[in-house]
Order: sequence, then structure tokens, then C-alpha cells
Amino acid sequence: MEKFIYFDNAATTWPKPESVYRFMDEFYRNTGVNPGRSGFDMAIEAGNLIESLRKRLTRFFGGDEDAPERLSFGYNATDAMNTVLQGLIGSGDHIISTNLEHNAVIRPINHLVRDHGAEATFIPFNQQGFIEPDTIRSAIKPTTKVVVVNHCSNVIGTIQPIAQIGKICKEHGVTFVLDSSQTAGVIPINMKEMNVDVLVFTGHKALMGSTGIGGLYVRKHVDIKSTRSGGTGVNSIDPFQPEQYPWKLEIGTPNLVGMAALWAGQDWIESKGLQCIFQHEKNLVQRMINGFKKIKGVTVYCADSLENHLSTVLINVEGIDASNVGIKLDIDHDIAVRTGLHCAPLVHKQLGTVKLHGGIRFSIGAFNTEEEVDTAINAIAEIAADQQIKPGARA
Repeated sequence: MEKFIYFDNAATTWPKPESVYRFMDEFYRNTGVNPGRSGFDMAIEAGNLIESLRKRLTRFFGGDEDAPERLSFGYNATDAMNTVLQGLIGSGDHIISTNLEHNAVIRPINHLVRDHGAEATFIPFNQQGFIEPDTIRSAIKPTTKVVVVNHCSNVIGTIQPIAQIGKICKEHGVTFVLDSSQTAGVIPINMKEMNVDVLVFTGHKALMGSTGIGGLYVRKHVDIKSTRSGGTGVNSIDPFQPEQYPWKLEIGTPNLVGMAALWAGQDWIESKGLQCIFQHEKNLVQRMINGFKKIKGVTVYCADSLENHLSTVLINVEGIDASNVGIKLDIDHDIAVRTGLHCAPLVHKQLGTVKLHGGIRFSIGAFNTEEEVDTAINAIAEIAADQQIKPGARA
């Protein structure tokens, strides 16, 4: 395979650490049976990894350490978010969310409004790309049941003031749900300190796990009703879904190889340290933004300051459709980026980029280098310069 530069880590991190690949393979080869269903040694060993992972992730997210069973696994953050919202919201309930959300939040909310009689308010972000906590406070009303916020935008990379929003939710007795898809594995999260009631996570991004694994943690003072039912491996005589966590929210045969990947991902994160990972990515994104801002015809969105910002950058090149820039980067420069609306249409509507068919997103990961960033800057400079000299190109 020829040299290939990957800047789509907001979609999924790639590559994974070698240790993750090795442990996934070894664990699944040696222990790849159905956990919690049988009493033989391999099944017990597989079950032990799952229960140890619950405890480990509960600590990692700052959940209630005496209640690791309240960490339930699912397919991904979208699956978990559906479980949360459908299990909390009913007819007449009001939901507050933001224009920064992914469709993993927007679509479940819209279905609850259309199909179940809920009501929703989406809060805009300010010019710098942040939700102002007082806008959440002003939107709360007697029927408000849930506030759900994206910890960091997958489009513009801004980290939201979660602790302040959580404090407001606690003061008003509103359940606060956090989507940690972009932040888990890069910056510290402490649910108790941030007043987060429910946290949703995915494994295939900065947690360095595989695709097909994710989940949620539910604090002890919150209850989410079951919306699905099936096999659990416990109390099989009961004709209904158990009311005990995690089985209340966890059904069927678990993704054992995905859980093995999450375990190894935790090992890798601990060995590197969150601060080290974050600082490496922040240095690279600062270099990238500085380079892009020097290029005539390039617009960089919501990146005037990198305070409270992850390593995701959205740009456009004047006079060229975003998708065409992506094609040029791929074919001419062997650089992979994500173009379009990034499954977050409300962000682009507010930025005014829908008419441009979205934007070009560069999302840096733990394994990117300064050399790769410089290559990307030079590639965008070349594409922009070519556009400037074309007959009829806009000045």
C-alpha cells in the first residue's frame, strides 16, 4: 500500500494501536465463547473480562464506583442514545438539545416529537462555536425532562461547557445526558463533578476500540425504562425483561471481541496518558489551522482560539465544492478527509455551509505527524491556487 494520510479520526480512529489488534485476536481465539450463559472455564473467563471492563469504564467516566452494573454495552453511541431517549421521554415531555448535535441525537428526538408527542428545542451556538449555558437555562420549562448535549462537535471541534450546563440541569431537576463520542479517550470526563446523569460513549473513536461496540452509564439516581427485551443469560424463567442493571438495558449475545478491544484500548490510553494524547493532537491542529489561515481563498470555521477545542477543523476553499476538494485530496495527494454535512445538518445550517454542500473536515488523531499536517497544508494551498488562476474564478 502506498503512503496514505488519514485525517478522518472523528469518524473512527485509524490505525488502532498494535496492542489492540493483538489482544482482540488473542482473546477471541482463546476465549471467544458466549459469556454469562455457561459455567465452564472459558465462559467464566469471558464473563470476567466484561465485568472487569464495566468497573474500569465506570472509573474512567467518573460514574458511581459502587454501581458498575449501571454501565451497559451496546453497538455504538447511536444505539445507546436511542436506548436513553426512548427510555426517558414520553408524550408531553420537553427535550432540550443543541444545533451542534449529530444525527444520532437529532433523529431520535425528531421521531419522539413526530411519533410520540414529545416537544423539542434546539439551542444555537455562538460565533465561536459554543453553547452558552444561560441559553439552556432560559429554555427550561416545567415539562422539560432531558437536556442532551454533544461534549464536542464532530464538525467544528469545540468542547462545550459541560460542568456549567450540568449544574443548571441539577438545579432544575432535569436529567442531563452527555454524548461523549468525540471526547472519551482524549480529555478527562467525570460524571459526578460535571453533574452528568447519563453518559453515552462509542468504542471505535478515541477509546481505540473496534467498530460495533459502545454503551452508556446511568447514575444511580436515574432510571431508564426498558424498550427492548430478549436473552440475558440470567433468570431465564422470567417471561419479562429483568429490571436489574445491566440486563435491563443489555440484550442478547454481547460483542465480546469489541469488549476485548475496549479493554486493550484502556491499557493503551493509560500507558500514554490523556494529557499526552490531547497535547500531541492540539499541537498538530494548531499547526494545521495556522497553515490554512495563510492560504488565500480558504475559510476556517470557529477556530479563532484553540481554547476548549479538539483536533477537528472545518474549512472550505472558495469557488470549489467541498466534495470536489475531497476528491482532489484523495486522488492527487493520498489524503483522506470527510466532506459534506458530517451527519450534523444543524451545524451546517447555522454556519451557512449547506448551500456549499457542507465543508471539508480534517480530524487529527494520536498517530498523525507534523509531516502529514504540512502535506495537508501544502495540498490545500495547491488546490486553492489552481482555483484562483482558472478563467472565471472568483477573486
